[in-house]
Amino acid sequence: MSESELVGNSAMESPGESSPKADSGTSRVILVVFLALLIDLLGFTLILPLLPSILDDYGKTDDGVYQSLQSIVDWFGETIGVPVERKYNSVLFGGLIGSLFSLLQFLSSPLTGAASDYFGRRPLMMISTVGLMASYALWAVSWNFSVFLLSRVVGGICKGNVSLCTAIIADLPCPKVRNKGMAMIGVAFSLGFTVGPMIGAYFAMNTAKREIFYLSPALLGLMFSTADLLFIFLMLPETLHKENRVPSVNSGLQESVDLLSPMALFQFSAVTRRKDSTSKESLQNLKVLGLVYFFYLFLFSGLEYTLSFLTHQRFHFTSMQQGKMFFFIGITMAVIQGGYTRRIKPGSQIKTVKRAIILLIPAFVLVGLAWNVTMLYSGLLLYSFAAATVVPCLSTLVSAYGSASQKGTVMGILRSLGALARALGPIIASTVYWWAGAEICFIISSAFFIVPLVLLRLIKQTKTE
Repeated sequence: MSESELVGNSAMESPGESSPKADSGTSRVILVVFLALLIDLLGFTLILPLLPSILDDYGKTDDGVYQSLQSIVDWFGETIGVPVERKYNSVLFGGLIGSLFSLLQFLSSPLTGAASDYFGRRPLMMISTVGLMASYALWAVSWNFSVFLLSRVVGGICKGNVSLCTAIIADLPCPKVRNKGMAMIGVAFSLGFTVGPMIGAYFAMNTAKREIFYLSPALLGLMFSTADLLFIFLMLPETLHKENRVPSVNSGLQESVDLLSPMALFQFSAVTRRKDSTSKESLQNLKVLGLVYFFYLFLFSGLEYTLSFLTHQRFHFTSMQQGKMFFFIGITMAVIQGGYTRRIKPGSQIKTVKRAIILLIPAFVLVGLAWNVTMLYSGLLLYSFAAATVVPCLSTLVSAYGSASQKGTVMGILRSLGALARALGPIIASTVYWWAGAEICFIISSAFFIVPLVLLRLIKQTKTE
């Protein structure tokens, strides 16, 4: 039996040729999703290069909320032995804000996905975008840290567009088309996280002297989200038709209550509640894929976070050199996703994920032991290949599970698992980094990639349901 027969609902779908009209319709959906997500991410990433300066600016004030969070950062830094330097303080404080954002996504993503199973994808996309508009507006008028933090909280709660975009792609009927769609979502991420920070830095540098340096990027983010809302309203079709939706909003949202419990999250409990729940074998495969996704992002986000410590400590990288490094990673990922990942054949995703995770082992070792920049970039090249393939392939595999009325919930759970991993990974990785050193941290992380490789061997082939 071929590997293409592994996933639950993919076994129910015909691999035959689709009509030219159907191909045109699905290609249009993929293009609209790609552009909508790219516009969204361009606005979202404007703040990334500005965050250290923003935090330093608020640090000069007597804001009580800022001082409370700073005391937490100081305690954590002292506990794990981080040197008392402005650069490291910015990374730790930024990590705290990032973990808060990820935890909010952990809570909101499954609720958004479940709600879209009842109301449809398009209305939820627009509601999420309106919420993001509110977060950018708050950022623009954040005269103190409390308002700025509120803008990040609103943004974290409303950042459901990513899981909704994956749900829209999951609605498409053909495994080959879904694989292409998930890859294009990856391309949007790579381009957004490469170009967005550059735009944000440019506008901040060219702000008039009388203006606050982050005002122009905040207003630009508001413009991006407004344009995105208009684009979604005019161009995005509804992919979840009424006959395929859950019968009531309670049947979707009640299931999402399970997702407040991490144990229920890993068990995909919300999926098992439905009468049209997937088979026991398919559900087991879904749980395994969820664990692989979590472990991968847990380890990956740890390297991503501690990389800033390593390059500053070992190579004395300036902010510009760090920016060039992340630009290299982003462009490499975009090229791989656009040229290779989107062409992966249905049924080959698990093999591709295995190969990519195996490459991460020497990648982490090279980065951790790097004694020159050439060695560092060699490791980052392997790292970029894995980053460009693992998440799109796992998303494609997971998107094949569940009935049409469950896709939003399933993809929301997956997104929630990723958010939980991104909230915990940097905390654990930075602790090991400063307690044991960069070499030990990266070598241990590389060894732990054996865990998702072993888990992938547990996926069972299932017969047509």
